[in-house]
Amino acid sequence: MPMRLSGLMSGMDTDSIIQQLVEARKTKVDTKKKAQTKLDWKQEAWKGLNTKLQNLQSKIVGNMRFSSSYSKKTTKVSNSSAVSVITGDGAVNGVQSLSIDKLAKTGYLTGGKIGEESEHVATDKISEVMGLGEGEEFSGSLSIKAGDKTIDLNVTENTTISDFLNQLKDAGLNASFDAKQQRFFISAKESGAKNDFSITAKDANGQRALAALGLQVDLHSDKAALKEYSTFAALYDGSSDEQTMQNLSSYVDKTVSDRTDSYLKQYKSAKSGLEAAQKKLQEISDKYDNGLDSAESYTEQIKDKNEEIKAFQESMKGLSGDELKDAQTTLADMRKDLAELNTRKTDATTLENQEKAIQKYEQQLEDVAQYITVDETEEDGETVYNAQATDKLTQEVEESYYNKAKYAAEVMSTYDPDAAVANDGLSATKVSGQDAEIYLNGALFTNSTNTFEINGLTFTALSETAPGETVTVTTEQDTDGIYDMVKNFIKEYNEIINEMDKLYNAESTKGYDPLTNDEKSAMSDAEVEEWEKKIKDGILRRDENLSSVSSALKEAMSSGFEVNGKKMFLFDFGINVASYFTAAENEKNAYHIDGDPDDSSTSGNADKLKSMIASDPDAVISFFTQLSQNLYGKMFDMSRSVDGQRSFGSFYDDKKMKSDYDNYTSKIADMEEQLNDYEDRWYKKFSAMETAMAKMQSNMNAVSALLGGG
Repeated sequence: MPMRLSGLMSGMDTDSIIQQLVEARKTKVDTKKKAQTKLDWKQEAWKGLNTKLQNLQSKIVGNMRFSSSYSKKTTKVSNSSAVSVITGDGAVNGVQSLSIDKLAKTGYLTGGKIGEESEHVATDKISEVMGLGEGEEFSGSLSIKAGDKTIDLNVTENTTISDFLNQLKDAGLNASFDAKQQRFFISAKESGAKNDFSITAKDANGQRALAALGLQVDLHSDKAALKEYSTFAALYDGSSDEQTMQNLSSYVDKTVSDRTDSYLKQYKSAKSGLEAAQKKLQEISDKYDNGLDSAESYTEQIKDKNEEIKAFQESMKGLSGDELKDAQTTLADMRKDLAELNTRKTDATTLENQEKAIQKYEQQLEDVAQYITVDETEEDGETVYNAQATDKLTQEVEESYYNKAKYAAEVMSTYDPDAAVANDGLSATKVSGQDAEIYLNGALFTNSTNTFEINGLTFTALSETAPGETVTVTTEQDTDGIYDMVKNFIKEYNEIINEMDKLYNAESTKGYDPLTNDEKSAMSDAEVEEWEKKIKDGILRRDENLSSVSSALKEAMSSGFEVNGKKMFLFDFGINVASYFTAAENEKNAYHIDGDPDDSSTSGNADKLKSMIASDPDAVISFFTQLSQNLYGKMFDMSRSVDGQRSFGSFYDDKKMKSDYDNYTSKIADMEEQLNDYEDRWYKKFSAMETAMAKMQSNMNAVSALLGGG
């Protein structure tokens, strides 16, 4: 940039003169900037309008072009406190009768109190709850059945309340212990008879444990426990152990098989873990020729090294030159030693953990080996495992089921089905799981939940009906649903067509252009806002693209379609535009539905649309399906992708506008650079003039001095 002298010799205001010269050219730059701003506002206006057009096309018109969208039905019930009904697409019109005999229930057991408030907590042992003497041994067997899953639990004097809860949860139950109430709360995870649960004793000590834990329930009120005891009691043959085992064989075989599979999974997991731990241990061992100290030893060494480094850093204060360089080298070596110690500590810790893991996995494999033998074969590069149950596993399972059957027979020998429910000494209460039962048109339906899906209807039973009571269920065409669908479509169309007419017919903005910063500074904020609003409101006035889209929509809405051999139009359904002379400005193309209570101009007219939906819904559906398909097709064509002009789904030339905007940016940058050059040239010329005048003045002074002047 040339030196800018400001009329020191000439006495001229060169800055003012140059700015006036530049201002003429700057107007051209401002004109381009204003045109770019208007284009930007035009893009923004189209973006908002385009979103509304896309919404009309996809969410409204897109749905209405399918006849299935009109298959709306509604169901009413005579007693809504007994049942609720959801109407599906496949529901059939008609009147049905319904009665609800039973509601589904979830199995729930509320235990009896086992102590005073907070006397026992989750960590307490069963021996404390049972009041066993110091060192007294105890062992009782229980069977927990939840749905199709059964687990056996051996309760000893060392079993804690928490252990017992975990076993219940493992069996698939919800279980908790409230220390404040001193009660167990146990429930099935789902409702229905098949999801009910039972907690039964397999021996006298098991029964003793249940009683102590407040979980002993009278069999008259616990259907699941009664069924479990009855089933196994029937399998016990007191005269023949051999016959008993034969009766139990299917239970034994399945349990042995299940436990074999479970042990095999444990085996494979332990073997995999062992191999990984051994590999890691070997990697670390190979890394150090002289072995490793303990992790604890390295912790002490690291502490000492840190203190050594800290002391050395203190000694470095005040050093300079070569002494400082030598000290820095020594410090770097010390830090390397520290890093090596940290690495060794990490590896030593890992090594110790792997050694512990190896011991754990080896013990697991040893434990599993008591119950299964495993054959491993290589097939196609993969190990195939085959497990066989050992005699120990089979014997334990057989003994467990035999004891269970024997004890069940003892329990059932004292059970009197005709006796009243006796709660003597039994403090637990049980709500048995129960299926819901309903009769629909005389047919019985059962389900584990209170929800039934039948022939397109979803029934949710809420309460049992009184004996002899029936609920009337009426399914019919939802005329309101179809009406609302059409009304919503007309509303959405009106909103967008009115907006487009308003934009197209906006007042002229001739003489209004976006303001420059200098122009804005001369106006108040309110004046600037009003000025720009005027331009933005009229930015799409007489827009050709807007006109073509609007005309296409209007043409589609005014089209007629063949319905039952007759060409029909919107006015045949009581849907018309208002009179040109009475319609509000820019609302002359909006449609009104006769009898619409929300439309003051037509609310007093007969509701022709609702009448036709009620009398001939197929005709209404056929017409609006065709209308929507036609409108959708026109909108699809208008929003096709045009190379270099518009993107797919765009109703305006978004690509062209963006390209024009970018061209403005490039052109404005060039013009501003030329303007700066023009300004610099003028400053350069005036600077040369000032320099020449200064030199002339200097020469004149010299001549004057020679002639004796001055």
